[in-house]
Amino acid sequence: MNAPTTANEDLLYSVTDGIARITFNRPQARNAMTFAMYDRMAEICTEINGDRSIKALILTGAGDKAFASGTDISQFRAFKTAQDALDYEARIDRVLGTLEQCRVPVIAAIAGACTGGGAGIAACCDLRIGTETTRIGFPIARTLGNCLSMSNISRVVSLVGPARAKDMIFKARLVEAQEALSLGLLNEIVPDVETLQRRADETAKLVASHAPITLEATKEAVRRIRRTLSREEGEDLILKAYMSEDFREGMDAFLNKRTPVWKGK
Repeated sequence: MNAPTTANEDLLYSVTDGIARITFNRPQARNAMTFAMYDRMAEICTEINGDRSIKALILTGAGDKAFASGTDISQFRAFKTAQDALDYEARIDRVLGTLEQCRVPVIAAIAGACTGGGAGIAACCDLRIGTETTRIGFPIARTLGNCLSMSNISRVVSLVGPARAKDMIFKARLVEAQEALSLGLLNEIVPDVETLQRRADETAKLVASHAPITLEATKEAVRRIRRTLSREEGEDLILKAYMSEDFREGMDAFLNKRTPVWKGK
């Protein structure tokens, strides 16, 4: 049975035969996430938790250039105070925490760039399928000069280990598909976007056919085993990064398409 598609234009949502699908729909902006898109994704996860007819959720990006390229940087222009930075990270932690605790298996179908906040979303998913063009990473040391929240760092370290997490972030590099597969950032790779969407559907139908309580219990057990540091444990680091001159410089350089000049203060 199909449910009607709902949209706020930038984020599309539909349910078909018990399989839910969210599409980040800003291909002209490489599917960069607005605050409204983050909030709607969290709302959908909450709705799914209350609807036992839904058995799996697929996340994907419109087009073939990006899954999601992070938070829309223009929204950081409004940051003026320390509380703005803390409120932003609290919002993202709430959204990603809600996604991570969605009761059904969540499958990320990733084509192209999966960076920054997009990589954070992917790290919350249970299964990640990529294409040959998939690239995953957090290039913030090169672009904005901010930092990841404690929960995001926890997720990345749990996936690839502390040494590889530092290698990715310190070098501001994007991990190519084959390496991502070997590191556990991807579960499998398919040749192209058409195959990707078909494979995501097949995988969703497969897990949807299995015992839901077994899947829910396993998902929650894994989440409990992997301790995620709280936002409060890293507030000093968030403020150090977001209140720095370097963050202002990184944001201005990014928006004006120039190379930032870091000062370390």
